[in-house]
Amino acid sequence: MARVLLNLPRSAARGAVIEIRTLIMHPMESGFRPGTNGTILPRDIITRFTCDYDGEVVFQAELSSAIAANPFISFTTVATESGTLSFTWEGDDDFRQTETRAITVT
Repeated sequence: MARVLLNLPRSAARGAVIEIRTLIMHPMESGFRPGTNGTILPRDIITRFTCDYDGEVVFQAELSSAIAANPFISFTTVATESGTLSFTWEGDDDFRQTETRAITVT
């Protein structure tokens, strides 16, 4: 399981725009680079990131081999109601990791 850092407010006023920042520790091997023995290292990248706010997709991104290792993704959304934000990273070799955080809207 990869290490994930999430930065988002625990609470917000209804209708407020909130910034969400995510970072996942992942090597993001492109599949084009030779290893120490000269053979090409197999591709191992995160291909999709999705954020759901109480089951509704509020942000998603398709990633490619051009993305850097340990991808940092920052975006905004509107705080509509108290609930759960679910963050999912998917990638090669059946990689899938989901993290959740609660937010209270006042």
